[in-house]
Amino acid sequence: MTHAMLKGSNVPLDATAVRAVLRWSPGQDVPDVDASALLLGPDGRVRSDEDFVFYNQPRHPSGTVWRLGKKRVTEGLTDTIQADLAGADNGVARILLVASADGVAFDRVRGLRIALYDAAAPEDEPLAFFDVKPETGAETALICGELYRRGESWKFRALGEGYSNGLEGLAGDFGITVDESEEPGSEAPTTVTPVPPEASAPLPPEQPPSVPSQPVPSQPDGPAYGYPPEPPHRPAYGYPQPSSQPAYGYPQPQGATAPVQPAAAAGQPAYGYPQPVGALPDPDFRLPPQGPQFIGR
Repeated sequence: MTHAMLKGSNVPLDATAVRAVLRWSPGQDVPDVDASALLLGPDGRVRSDEDFVFYNQPRHPSGTVWRLGKKRVTEGLTDTIQADLAGADNGVARILLVASADGVAFDRVRGLRIALYDAAAPEDEPLAFFDVKPETGAETALICGELYRRGESWKFRALGEGYSNGLEGLAGDFGITVDESEEPGSEAPTTVTPVPPEASAPLPPEQPPSVPSQPVPSQPDGPAYGYPPEPPHRPAYGYPQPSSQPAYGYPQPQGATAPVQPAAAAGQPAYGYPQPVGALPDPDFRLPPQGPQFIGR
């Protein structure tokens, strides 16, 4: 049987473990809702900061209370806290079930409900549910209900008590030490490690200014230092010049810089060359006298 609860009412629990499911209707401008739990001692305060179970610390060190996380269901979005009542430490007198909206007022949250299920049974019908309605609409954190001891058994009470200073204010009221740099619902500031100045690093030795290198003029091919230069090739007197030199009276090869000498007269052999073979001797030719001449008396 499901109990529809009113604010301040309570119901006994036979279950040894329960799931407290927060559900709300998503929509435009509707904030996201987070479920959390505080484990309180008989004095109504936490024993240490570890007794605060929320999104940045989703499991209690004892393993008896933990956050299951969010789901999307047909009716809307949910966030769930599960508690093992049978295994809870004797020093835990109450477990507060809290909803927070990350600094956004709960008047913008529609259809907020907390439903309690037997964790050992199929999730068909809840043991009890409570529709949570803010009193002023300016609340940013709400204690939706609490699990508390009565002798050897546990009960659930519907509360709906709100805090306008968010999860930070609520947690502080029950003895949680909140670091300003790590407030619930806010990210820790990013730490920037300063970079040491470049002057602390040793400077490289100073280099002289670079001078552009001048091109070295090419030296003509010549004899080694200390040796006389080789004489130029000259043809022997009366013999033709080598093939590397043009013959006197013939045009020089293409690209030559020396002027071209006039050609020899036709039919005349080059100076110093023998007569062409086959020339006829002069019939009036007479050899000059040879050797000493003896004239008889």
